[in-house]
Amino acid sequence: MNTPPSATGASRRSAGLQPTAGALGAALLAGMIASAQVAAQAWPAKPIRMIVPWPGGGSNDAAARPVAQKMSEALGVPIVVENRAGAAGTIGAEVVARAPGDGYTVMVHSATHVSNASTYKTLSYRTFEDFTPIGFVSGQPWVLVAHPSLPVKTARDFIALARSQPGKLSYGSSGNGSSPHFGMEAFASAAKIRLMHVPYRGGPQSMASLLGGETVASTATLPNAIGQVKGGKLRALGVSTLVRQPTMPDVPPLAESAGLSGFEMNPWIAMLGPANMPRPVVDRLAAELMRAVKDPEVRRSLESQGLDPWAGGPEELSARMRKDFERYAALVKAIGLQAQ
Repeated sequence: MNTPPSATGASRRSAGLQPTAGALGAALLAGMIASAQVAAQAWPAKPIRMIVPWPGGGSNDAAARPVAQKMSEALGVPIVVENRAGAAGTIGAEVVARAPGDGYTVMVHSATHVSNASTYKTLSYRTFEDFTPIGFVSGQPWVLVAHPSLPVKTARDFIALARSQPGKLSYGSSGNGSSPHFGMEAFASAAKIRLMHVPYRGGPQSMASLLGGETVASTATLPNAIGQVKGGKLRALGVSTLVRQPTMPDVPPLAESAGLSGFEMNPWIAMLGPANMPRPVVDRLAAELMRAVKDPEVRRSLESQGLDPWAGGPEELSARMRKDFERYAALVKAIGLQAQ
C-alpha cells in the first residue's frame, strides 16, 4: 500500500530527516560568516583605492598620503590615493558609498562629511548607514586671523570691537557650510557677537579677500596662515584647540585668549569605508591606521601641515560622528543656513 505524500513528509520530519527552516537559516548564516572569514583571511590580495573627496594639496590630501604610504608598507599592497573633489566632498563620498564593502576602497574625509547632512537638502547616499567608520587620522585646527588694519591685538579685543559694531565686522569663508564658516559661527556664538559672513568659492579666494582688506577676519588652517602671520600680513588671535599648536607656539588657544572657557572647534579627518565591510578587515585597517598615525615620521609629516595627529578606532569615530552631526545641525539652525 502506497503511503500518501503528506504522510511520508510527516514521517521524515518526525524522524529528523528533513531540516527545519530555522536549521536552514542557521546553516546559511554560518556559511556566510565562514565565507566572510575566508575573504578576510585572504585580504588584502590587490591594491587598495583611497578616495580623498578634496583637491590635491589640501589638508585632507596632506593627511591621506603619508598614512597611505605607511599602511601600504604594513599591508604589503599598494594604496593608491585618488582625489575625487567637488561639492564639499559629496562627489567622492558617493563613489565610496557605491563601492563594494570588500576592503579595497576606503575614504579619507573631514568632518564636513557629517555637516553635509544638514547643509544639503538631499544626498545620493546616507551619511551613516552607507559607510563604515574605521578610525581617525588627525584633527584639523584653525586659527582666528585678522587684517592688520583692524585695531585689535587679541581675541578679547576682537570680541569687544565686534560687540561695539554688531553685524559690521566682515569675515570670509570658503563657502556656506564650509569648515571655516562653521568655525567662525561657533566662535561668534560662544562669544555672543554678530559678524557679517562673506562666502567665497574656495579657500584661496577667501584668503585673497582678507589679504586685500575686503574682509577683516577669517578662520584659516595653520599652514595657510603661518606664512602670512610671520610676514606681518595677518595677525593671529587664537587657535581653535585647547592647547597650543607646535607650528604656532606663540599663539594661545581661543579658550584662553578670548576668555571662552572650554571652547574648542577642531574638525577631524578620518578614514571610512563602504557599508557592510567584514569586521576582521575593518579591525585590520583600523589597527594599521593607528600604527601609522603613531609613527614618528607620519606624525612629523602631519604636524608640518598644521594637523593634529589623532589615534582612535571605529567606535570612537562613530561616536564622534554622531556627536558632531548634532552640533552642526544646531549651528545650521542657529545661523539660518539654507540647505543647498
